[in-house]
Amino acid sequence: MRSGALAWATSLALIALTSPLALAQSTATTRAIDPLKSKATFSVQHIFVERVTGSIPITGGTVALTADSAIPVSISAELDPGKVSTDERDRDASLTGPDFFDVKNYPLWTFTSTKITPVDATHFGLDGILTIHGTPQPEHLDVTVRGDSGNPVYHAVGHIDRKAFHMGASRLDPVIGNVADITLDVTLK
Repeated sequence: MRSGALAWATSLALIALTSPLALAQSTATTRAIDPLKSKATFSVQHIFVERVTGSIPITGGTVALTADSAIPVSISAELDPGKVSTDERDRDASLTGPDFFDVKNYPLWTFTSTKITPVDATHFGLDGILTIHGTPQPEHLDVTVRGDSGNPVYHAVGHIDRKAFHMGASRLDPVIGNVADITLDVTLK
């Protein structure tokens, strides 16, 4: 009975290791994200009339690629919310404070891919776990690839609900939109 279970587990492991995804990941090359050429920007409704825009630096991360495709097999990224810039010092101070980003307690945001769905040679859907304010949430991005498999550049767009990350318990909460439109431009080293 034990040898049968062991044989079954071994067979299952071999099938998993030879699946297309496992093979792609095992033959992938991991490249670092270039923080000097990569950034995240956001836009959110404010006071029902205007939109506030800002940027948050992407400080690191990796992209795993196979030799023949600019579509990655995995992605991870780190962002520094303490360096948010909306071109208004008081607003930036409010965003980094405890009501929103709370960078004293949560100095790093992370994203780790869970699923990459190719649409064609230059587009893919990216699902993953985004952790902001100490709260992990599943998120989806639509990504366009420019360049080639040797030098890909990624442009991703998506929407995040700040309330899902427990941000915004201040007196300003009613005048700020819940959904932020986000854009990421990522270049590799």
